[in-house]
Amino acid sequence: MRKSLFLMLSVALAIGFTSCEDESGTYDEYANWQERNETWFIQIADSARSAIRAARKTYGQDWESHCDWRMYKALAKSPDYNSGLLTDSICVHIVCRGQGTVSPLLSDSVRCNYRGWLMPTTDADGKREEHIFDQTYYGSYSPATAAPYKFGVSALVSGFSTALQYMVLGDDWHIYIPSPLAYGQQSKTDIPAYSTLHFRVQLMGIYPKGTTVPEWK
Repeated sequence: MRKSLFLMLSVALAIGFTSCEDESGTYDEYANWQERNETWFIQIADSARSAIRAARKTYGQDWESHCDWRMYKALAKSPDYNSGLLTDSICVHIVCRGQGTVSPLLSDSVRCNYRGWLMPTTDADGKREEHIFDQTYYGSYSPATAAPYKFGVSALVSGFSTALQYMVLGDDWHIYIPSPLAYGQQSKTDIPAYSTLHFRVQLMGIYPKGTTVPEWK
């Protein structure tokens, strides 16, 4: 079931890889960026919802043990906020389940290994591009060689903060954050406005407010 879902998502992503030229004929891989990012997140969410529906139908209340997709509504939203917008939620695909039993609180600090990408694009020659905008490791991911970064959960964009508050120690997730739960219409260094963000994150340490965060060995 997982392989077919990834195939569906790969096909959907390929649809989004458009060759864009402005009126002068110059190639612009970021043309129609907002629309393309919105479409990409919808495609990811469709894959997540399809997998969750299938698991619930087959396994009932035990569906989470048999499905690696999750969708979480942003915790920054007021409890009585019920707009029903798809972009109120993040999508998660689980790479590896941790052995922890406690999740970080908004007031906690954490250490994480992570890499962040923009949505896939193509260059002028049709070559697939995956632009990395931030990372704590290089090459293929290995917890043994990565240097986990320390930050406060409350200091992060809403989508990232939400994901962390559902993770337990050791969890290794792909996280997809729609632009309203990231930087929205603001641009940041290496992140254009209206970008859907894709992270791979492994939670390596949780430190309650008021405790000293040790140096990583």
